[in-house]
Amino acid sequence: MRSAFLDGLVFWTPRLFVIAVASFMAVFALDVFDMPLPPIQKLAAFIIHLLPAAIVVSGLVLMWRHEWVGAAFFPLLAMVHLATRGVHLRPATTLLIELPLLLLGALFWVNWRHRAQRNESPLAGNGGHAPQA
Repeated sequence: MRSAFLDGLVFWTPRLFVIAVASFMAVFALDVFDMPLPPIQKLAAFIIHLLPAAIVVSGLVLMWRHEWVGAAFFPLLAMVHLATRGVHLRPATTLLIELPLLLLGALFWVNWRHRAQRNESPLAGNGGHAPQA
């Protein structure tokens, strides 16, 4: 029998890590305020630089109940980043973005497999919400 603690850990870890990764990405958007631009252009640049974090968070909304989407989406996002921006960055900088995305894919895969092993549908028992402690 699986413990409620393990169920909660497997459920909440990828979701909280998405929020942490998105927050980390959003910090990079603050660099625009050091640019010598008029305020309206700084605001536009800030919004544009927040788009990667917004994509990650909006993905979480889709993946909340369908973990397999997260298991596929985050590694795909890492590959898109590598193909578009990663080749222009230093390897350490590229890994700073890619590794968390790959880890998120792995965490959602573990969550998906854990749910499948329990033969639990996303809406069964607790209305699709987090496991009860």
